[in-house]
Amino acid sequence: MNNEVKRIFRNIINDIAVDMKEEFDQNFEREAFFSEKWQRRKSPIRDKDRAILTDSADLRKSISFKTTDNSITFYTTLPYAEIHNDGGEIVVTERMKGFFRYKLRLAYRKDKSSPETEFWRMMSMKKVGSTIVIPRRRFLGKSPEVEKKVREIIDKNLTEFFNVEFEINRK
Repeated sequence: MNNEVKRIFRNIINDIAVDMKEEFDQNFEREAFFSEKWQRRKSPIRDKDRAILTDSADLRKSISFKTTDNSITFYTTLPYAEIHNDGGEIVVTERMKGFFRYKLRLAYRKDKSSPETEFWRMMSMKKVGSTIVIPRRRFLGKSPEVEKKVREIIDKNLTEFFNVEFEINRK
């Protein structure tokens, strides 16, 4: 590849990386994966008006990307990211039950009959081996909106390079 083509590719890759990282970050503001709304919380200890998946903002801040000359990979290294992004079931372990009991003791000290205390009481009564269903709340991945944004970035870069307007018919 000549240097001009390499420069165009590098610009396109960099623009896609920056713009899509911003879009994935905005999913936390939208509380949706673009137009796919996230399921609301059922937990009584969570404020219904509070944003979803933002207790510490660690998940949101963990989105990163790696680029090569011709590719981009978006990722997060947080161990709980996959279950939130894809949904699924978590099997209750003895260690989890210990955590639930600990949270119950803390909540009980604050208020014996609060919704938080009742929630942790219910969680601490779960049997080892039972499951907790985590709904899918995608924040990272492929979608028609991602593909559209990528096409727009490519078109913009090529238009700027060639300094011409053109239309590409796509499905």
